[in-house]
Amino acid sequence: MLAVIINPKSGKSFFRAQRLYLWRLMRSHGVPFVYRVTKYAAHATEEARELVEQGYRRILVLGGDGTLSEVINGIMEAKISDEERRKVAVGLMPRGTGNDWGRYWGLDKHYQRSLQRFFHSQDTPVDVGCITYLRNGEEHRRWFINSLGFGIDSLTCVNAEKLKPYIGSHHVNYFFGLLKALLHLKPIPMSLSVDGPVMVRSKLYHMSIGNGPFSGGGIRQNPTADPRDGVLNGIFVEKPTFRQVMQALPRLFDGRLNELPFIHTFQGTDFRLDTKAHLLFEADGITENIMGPCRVSCHPHAFSFVGTPV
Repeated sequence: MLAVIINPKSGKSFFRAQRLYLWRLMRSHGVPFVYRVTKYAAHATEEARELVEQGYRRILVLGGDGTLSEVINGIMEAKISDEERRKVAVGLMPRGTGNDWGRYWGLDKHYQRSLQRFFHSQDTPVDVGCITYLRNGEEHRRWFINSLGFGIDSLTCVNAEKLKPYIGSHHVNYFFGLLKALLHLKPIPMSLSVDGPVMVRSKLYHMSIGNGPFSGGGIRQNPTADPRDGVLNGIFVEKPTFRQVMQALPRLFDGRLNELPFIHTFQGTDFRLDTKAHLLFEADGITENIMGPCRVSCHPHAFSFVGTPV
């Protein structure tokens, strides 16, 4: 039995045509299914957790990176064994703004092609990341499937969301959101530990930790990141000069950012961010405010994704 989770607010254009095509396709394949339509923030998390706990092991998401991330959080927080969780397979028909997770798998807003790939692709075991932090003395967790960002990354997401009423739901939002973030961000003191030892102790201007290589609507911050290899890749940037910013901008989309000498790169499974400052982070485009310190970890082959990387 297939479960379909739909975010009707994500990529509103052609929504009715997409849904009717999906219904016809599932009937032609003889696939029994149930579907849930999200109505508010984090509703997809609640629905995914309930569906998995009821025994559903195949979930198709019609939505953007944020909707997919909510579904992943529901799966990871479901009260099932790790063995059962690894049997869960998630598919995606992209309908959002950035489509960074789908880009790695060759999925785009051509909904007919994306749905055909879902029905004809193999299940691929994938890793998932988790950020753990304290709030009011209690431990909280947020899971991410594609990327986790601090500094410029998180502020860009906030700005991009504010620009939607003026530009629309388009990846160009991220570029203009980035330009605005470059002008307003104030670096914060922090030390970063990677699998134990402290790697850098400085003022954080920007950091991205990637399970996948793309973020921010196609920016290749971690070009060698592979969500199947059991590790997370990252970059740490101290306060750059104007000249360094100009050096970085042309490299945003071609995977050459990490060639610049002022960008620290790292790879591992366990990271600690030590700071007493206020932190804004984004996990798959969903932002949240916390107080440091916090920990980021990789959980290898937690479940499967329906697709093959391109």
